[in-house]
Amino acid sequence: MPKSPEKYAALENAVNRLASESMLATVGRDDGLVPAYSLAGELCELCQGVPALHAPLASLLAALDKSLDTAQPFTEALLRQLRSTVEWLGPAIEAVRNDAPVPVLPGAAPAAAASGPAPAATTAKEKSDVLMTFDIEENRELLHEFHAEVVDHLQQIEAALLSLDQEPDNPEALNSIFRSFHTIKGNAGFLGLVPMHTLAHEVESLLDLARNNKLRLSSVIITEILRSRDALQALTQQVGVALEKGQLPTEMIPVSHLIQSVKRLAVPTGSAPVAEAPAPAPVAAPVAAAAPETPAEAPIPFPSPAPAVPEAAPVPEAAPVSTVSAAPVTATAAPAASAAPKNGNAEKSVSTGQTVRVNTEKLDSLMDVVGELVIVQSQIMESTRSLSMDGSPLHRNVAQLSRITKELQHTAMALRMIPIKPTFQKMERLARDLARSCVKKVVFSTSGDDTELDRTVVEEIADPLVHMVRNAMDHGLEPAEERVAAGKPENGSVHLSAYHQGSNIVIELRDDGRGINPDKIYKKAVEKGVIAPNASLSREEIFALIFAPGFSTAEKVTAVSGRGVGMDVVKRNIEKLRGKIEIASEVGKGSVFKIKLPLTMAIIDGLVVRVGQDRFILPTTSVQMALRPAQETISTVHGTGEVMDLRGRILPLHRLHRRFNIPADAENPWEGIVVIIEHSGRTSALLVDEMISKQEVVIKNLGAFMQGLPGVAGGAILGDGNIALILDPASILQAA
Repeated sequence: MPKSPEKYAALENAVNRLASESMLATVGRDDGLVPAYSLAGELCELCQGVPALHAPLASLLAALDKSLDTAQPFTEALLRQLRSTVEWLGPAIEAVRNDAPVPVLPGAAPAAAASGPAPAATTAKEKSDVLMTFDIEENRELLHEFHAEVVDHLQQIEAALLSLDQEPDNPEALNSIFRSFHTIKGNAGFLGLVPMHTLAHEVESLLDLARNNKLRLSSVIITEILRSRDALQALTQQVGVALEKGQLPTEMIPVSHLIQSVKRLAVPTGSAPVAEAPAPAPVAAPVAAAAPETPAEAPIPFPSPAPAVPEAAPVPEAAPVSTVSAAPVTATAAPAASAAPKNGNAEKSVSTGQTVRVNTEKLDSLMDVVGELVIVQSQIMESTRSLSMDGSPLHRNVAQLSRITKELQHTAMALRMIPIKPTFQKMERLARDLARSCVKKVVFSTSGDDTELDRTVVEEIADPLVHMVRNAMDHGLEPAEERVAAGKPENGSVHLSAYHQGSNIVIELRDDGRGINPDKIYKKAVEKGVIAPNASLSREEIFALIFAPGFSTAEKVTAVSGRGVGMDVVKRNIEKLRGKIEIASEVGKGSVFKIKLPLTMAIIDGLVVRVGQDRFILPTTSVQMALRPAQETISTVHGTGEVMDLRGRILPLHRLHRRFNIPADAENPWEGIVVIIEHSGRTSALLVDEMISKQEVVIKNLGAFMQGLPGVAGGAILGDGNIALILDPASILQAA
């Protein structure tokens, strides 16, 4: 077993999930038997090459396999073996990590376990657990199309499965999943992708039973289909990497344990366990591939144009390959045919407009050119003011150019905008898995998932949302018994929403858990030395302390949280997107986290201010107000510096000309303009000479030489051709 952090993280995750299943299992019932078997098989695969770990796991897998074979529920002996193995795994894996002797599992017989009967997965393993091979050069275009199509299908599968988890009898969602697996199976078989073809075939057979009302989908079945979908995603990523680098995959992704779990579940209602059907034979080469078997009830195909495939390699009817551009891009826009099972009508939600896949580099290049055009247009307008009278032909032509440029700018920005739905979908899946790991009952809901953001913002916001959802599930929500004792519903509620607010997008995470106790945070912050023991902080400033690196109020470290990492990542990533985060919480009632983000990363809505001969731009998201202060509101506090009294609030006063060491016209604050800025719960006053205008400007990178300059986020070219620095309020306040 390679000693990589990823491998140990996968082991820890699988052990925690197996521990959850063992806690929920009871003698005389078979709930959790199939997930436990699947997880034990996954752990066996991960522990290949470490006999001390593999032998007890193989013994457990054989015992679970025997129980499934005979359709027996958990016995006392089997449950004892499962729980003792789970307790032993933690210290055993830690011993392997530290090159220490592995403790012996109490009551285990390593030799017998190692030499005992192997699980029934051996035959399937020989056929399905193989390294994926395919002809990159000959089928490059087909593989590009296949990769792009499967990415869309996997996204639809996850959304529909999560909907089925809430509405098991939703026929539209079930048909959508079946069609997606059927298409993946057919296309993977045509291209000779054996593991994908085999796994998709078994899941399709399982779904076909559900479609024909011979099997009712349960939470256990949906979990296994989700795990199969994750394996298909990993295999699809291998295809993408191979196309990008021109090299075939070197790592085998095991799928046999998933195939066996799916076969175990594919038992028609009221029937005895059926004999395992042989896995479909591997397809040798794409050209010589036979058409995959078509189910008795033919699925409704997605409407698509005739496939553009070379005549030398005809595509079987059951394996259509949609014609999409061969650009190596996963997705620059939401899939046009994404299922919407939540509203109970997936087909009607399909967009009627046609879509084209475009390489993101081309979009970035277009945005750069449009940005330059906007700058030149501003310069032309500035120049014509002194040359033409109102109503002259030149004035009319420049006004027309301005309208066209603005429309082009908005169109180019819209090309980069994608819905946040795929990110919300991932959070929904994460919440489902965390609820099982934390053994909590949770109702996770979303709204506003059709809200569109800049592609860069959507990519960067995923990681902060993961940490916030984990925090809400582990820290925020109480266990069911604690909620009932407090007079709350047994099921906790977590709601994720997105909506427009002015020129910003707000992403809001709301839970009805125990809330954030400011006194507890303050005490913990003093213990860790984050703040002084006698520090006077507002409620907002205390809440902001949870974003300090290494800060955690968890009583114990779990696989989900408690190590003091995560929330500092949230703050750092959001600030990198020029956004801010706000917290509102009430003890015993829950918490609300609001992330405010700009619509796009290419253009900023800013307030242009002047200091001496220089001009600066402040993001309007950080500006609360601007005013000319009265002389009596300004005072100096010994050891602290200048402060300003704003309607009873004492704010620190910072002089922008001193920050950049430049001359200023207004030496006295009451002769200049004070701009009130706020960031991360901290409010300060910034002294400038004059407020010039409020306008949209195109952000320009200052280059490597000035990269990371404290207080500066970038630059912009103004209408007169001069350059203005875009200020970063967070680093200005921190440096001050």
